[in-house]
Amino acid sequence: MNITGKITGVKYKVVLTENLKKIDIKSFDINEAPSACVITDNKHSFAISKWVSPKRTRSYPFERVYNTLQHISKKITVIPIVKDEGAKGDRDFIQWDTVSLMSLLDVFVIFAYYTNAEKANIKITNQQFDNKYVLSKIKEIEQYHSSALHWNLNELNTNLHYIIDKVKSSYIKIEKFTDIKLHGSNGLTNFKNKIGKDVSLFMAFSRGKAEKAQSREFVAFQPKESLSTFSKAKITITNYLGGQYFLTVDEVLMAKGN
Repeated sequence: MNITGKITGVKYKVVLTENLKKIDIKSFDINEAPSACVITDNKHSFAISKWVSPKRTRSYPFERVYNTLQHISKKITVIPIVKDEGAKGDRDFIQWDTVSLMSLLDVFVIFAYYTNAEKANIKITNQQFDNKYVLSKIKEIEQYHSSALHWNLNELNTNLHYIIDKVKSSYIKIEKFTDIKLHGSNGLTNFKNKIGKDVSLFMAFSRGKAEKAQSREFVAFQPKESLSTFSKAKITITNYLGGQYFLTVDEVLMAKGN
C-alpha cells in the first residue's frame, strides 16, 4: 500500500518544551552549547539548536528544533552537511527535504562542517564544528531581514559548494592526525557534482536516495517486530514548499474506510 498526503499549511501550539539556557554571544561556542539554547547579542536574541548528524533519524534532531519554536525571535539550527565517522562507520549527507522542513517551520539553517575529532578505536568521535564560521553566519542572520525560506535557498545556491570544499580539506586533516581511515574525497566530489549549483538538482539527487531507502525498508523484515499483521506501507507526504518525505510504517489497519 502507498499512502500519500499533502501539508497545505502549518498551525501549531508549542507545549512541553524545555526552558532554554541563555548564552551571551561573546562566550558562545557551538561545540560547548546545549543542544538547544538562546543566544543574546545586545538587544537581539536567537533560539538556536544543533544537529550532531545530517541524518534525521539519528540523535533526535527534531526534538532540538522543536524546543526552539516557543521563541518569537529568529530560530536557527546548525546542521553538518556531511558526517564521516570513518571508513568502517557511517557517512551521512544532508538531504533536500531536511532543509525544506526547516523552511516550512521558518527556521534558518546554518550549513556547517567539522574541523576536529578524536580517535575512538576504528572510528572518529566527538567531532567539532568550526565555531568561528558558525558565529559569522549567526551575525549574518542577525542582519538578514528576509524569510528563513529565502535564506536557506540562497545558502544552498551560493554557499554549498564552498562548504563541501571545506568538508573535504577538513576531513583530510582529521584523517592525518587521528590516523583513522575515512571514506575518502571521491564521494564528496561526486556529491558536489551531482547537486550542481541548482537547487532543483540537489532536490532530485536527494529525492532519489530517499525513495530508494523507502523501498528498501518496505521489503525489509525485522524479526524483533511483533505485529498482528504484515501490512507494511509506504507513506509519502508533500508540502507546499516542494518538500517530500518518504516514510515507511510497519503496519496499517483499516477501519470503516479509515
